[in-house]
Order: sequence, then C-alpha cells, then structure tokens
Amino acid sequence: MKASSAFFKSYAFSFLLIGAIVIGSLVGFILGEKAASLKPLGTLFLNLLFTIVVPMVFFSLSSAVSGMGDARRLGRIMGWMLVVFLVTAAISSMLMVAAVRLYPPAQDIKLDMPGAVQTQDISLLDQVVRAFTVGDFFDLLSRRNMLALIVFSALVGLAAASVGDKAKAFVQFLRSGNAVMSKAVQFVMYYAPIGLGAYFAYLVGVFGPQLLGSYWRVMAVYYPVTLFYFFAAFSLYAWLAAGPQGIKRFWGNIIPAALTAWGTGSSVATIPTNLEAARHIGVPEDIREVVIPVGATIHMDGSCMAAIVKIAVLFGLFGMPFSGAATIAQAMGIAVLAGVVISGIPAGGMLGEMLIITLYGFPIEAMPVITMIGTLVDPAATMLNATGDNVCSMMVARILEGRGWMANHE
Repeated sequence: MKASSAFFKSYAFSFLLIGAIVIGSLVGFILGEKAASLKPLGTLFLNLLFTIVVPMVFFSLSSAVSGMGDARRLGRIMGWMLVVFLVTAAISSMLMVAAVRLYPPAQDIKLDMPGAVQTQDISLLDQVVRAFTVGDFFDLLSRRNMLALIVFSALVGLAAASVGDKAKAFVQFLRSGNAVMSKAVQFVMYYAPIGLGAYFAYLVGVFGPQLLGSYWRVMAVYYPVTLFYFFAAFSLYAWLAAGPQGIKRFWGNIIPAALTAWGTGSSVATIPTNLEAARHIGVPEDIREVVIPVGATIHMDGSCMAAIVKIAVLFGLFGMPFSGAATIAQAMGIAVLAGVVISGIPAGGMLGEMLIITLYGFPIEAMPVITMIGTLVDPAATMLNATGDNVCSMMVARILEGRGWMANHE
C-alpha cells in the first residue's frame, strides 16, 4: 500500500499533464485549424513562465554563486559542464548521422525557389559581444538576453561572496528571493494542464497536416530517433551519474519539464520546471542553478540532431552524396557548433541555418526548406534540449562530488 501511494505521489502530476495533453491533442485533431482559437490559453501559460524566468535565473544563480565561497568551485562546474555538453552533443549528432544514412529524408520534398532571402553581413565577434553583454541594465530584464543575465548574475554572486560579512544581508536577500521565485513557479504550474492542453490542441490542429505532408520522411526519421535518444541515452546518462537510483530519480521528476518543453517550444520557458525537477532529483544547488540556466542557452542536443537532418535533406535535394568520413565529420562539427556555440547567440537558430547554407555553398533560396524543417521538428528538439540540461547537471554532480553525491543531497 505504501509503495503504491509513493508511486502515485511521485507521478500524479505527470499523469495529469499527460492526460491534459492527450485530450488537447484529440481536440486539435477534431477541430483542425479551428483549434488555433485555443492558442491564447496556451500563450497565457507561456507568458507566465517567461515573466518569471528572468528574476528566477537571477536569484537562483546569484544566490548559488554567493554561497560557493570562492571562484574555483564555479570554474570547475563551468569547465566540466562544457565537457559534458560537448560530449552529449557529439553523441546525439552521431546517432542522427546513422539514422539519415539508413533512411535518407529528402525524398518527396520539393524545392521551391522563391525570391532571394534578404540577409545581412554578420560579424561573429559582434554577435558574441551582444550575447554576453548588453548596453543598459534594463536590457538584462529581457529573456532574449539570457546569457548576459547569466554573466551579470554570476558577477553579483561572486561579488557578494568576496565582500564577506558585509554582504550577509544581501546574500540573505538573494536566498529569500530564490525561495520566493521557486514557490511562484509552483503556483504557475497549477495552470500547466490547461495551458499545455490548449497548446497541444493548437499544434495538432494547425501543424498536423504539414507533419503528414511532403516532409513526412523528415518526421519519420527525426521523431523516432529523438524519442529513442530521450529514453535510452538519458537513461544511460542518469545511470552513469547515479546508478539505478539515478534512473529512478530522473524519470520520477523529469516528465513535467519534458512536457513543458515540448508544448511551449522554449528551453528558456522550461528553466523553472527544470530547476524544480533537479532539486527533487537531488542535484546540488550550486550545480543545478549554474548548469540548467546556462544549458538552456548553449546546450542543444535536439538542435544538433536537427542540424544533421537539415544537412542530409539539402544533400539529397542537390544530388550530393552524404557519405565519406570527411563529409560526415564536417556535418557533425557544424551540428555541434550550431547546437552548443551558436545557439547562445541572438538569432542563433538562423545563424546556424546560414552556417549550413554558406559552408556547403548551397543557394540562399534553399533557406526556407530548412527553416520549415526547423519549425516541424521544434517540439521534440526543445524537449531534448531542455531535459538534456537536467541529466547533464546530474553527470556534473557525479564528476565533482563522487559516486555518493545523490545520497549526500537527499
């Protein structure tokens, strides 16, 4: 009796969300494009998350850094975080390379050549500066400047730690703000079943026909492979992080964050639920509150896989063989670059697509094709992007705190 009660307590909210999404999807299937009228109910949920994410990232990250005592701990977290991000991005890219080699996705896609896409010369250095800094404090209050907010929050936390006793009241303010924002997230999540149900009704009703149209082979490759990676690779990562208990904790807490990511299509909007899931899993506070916000902007396993599919489609459309060690190595390099580096730069999605176009010498008129692919694969890609940050935080905890890290943070 106790075991069944514990199981229900752990998964009740996840089952509620799944039920709401199933109902929403059925409504979307029945109503078709009329389901677009339900989108405002989903947008309300998304807006609540976007409103809360900026103060939450500031308070969670600055309070975590202020409690580290010295900058070396932060440096170790950031260093191992980047290593784990790069390794998982490479693994996801390799998996998708194997899939598109076995089942080429370009068949049945027609390349319409509209007027040339208007582009601007982009200085990568300028884009990096814009990603990590802003020209005015108030610009930090926009979710579009998330990396700049992360840098500012870390600086505030380091400064508070450096000041020592004089900053006790300020550090307490940061910790109190973090607790308040965490509670606010719980309140917002009470609306999640309605918001996500409405969003799924909209997605199925509006985009369902396109999923079954000329891009069906892309969907037939991307969605099964990403779902396989989600369940198999993430289970493996959780096991590497904490053994069987890691798998149990991860799957017992990650479903609300995964469904939020799938429904909203935003890794940033998923930060609050992702942090809450990591807290219940037992990831140390300073690790989860660094890895997850940073990962939401620069760690994109799903986007890496999408980049491989886009490259394979363009190769097929233009009659180029997607084979050979050099070709595949270059494709993986571009995918990892687009998913881990460029993703953090403003308009990074478009920059990644332009990188694919320009490096291979494809005409810019091919841009709408891969843009449409990006739109259609976005739900699954975002789910991998966001939930991957969570399991990566578990692996960083394993590296920094040893085999028994989870037991030390019960």
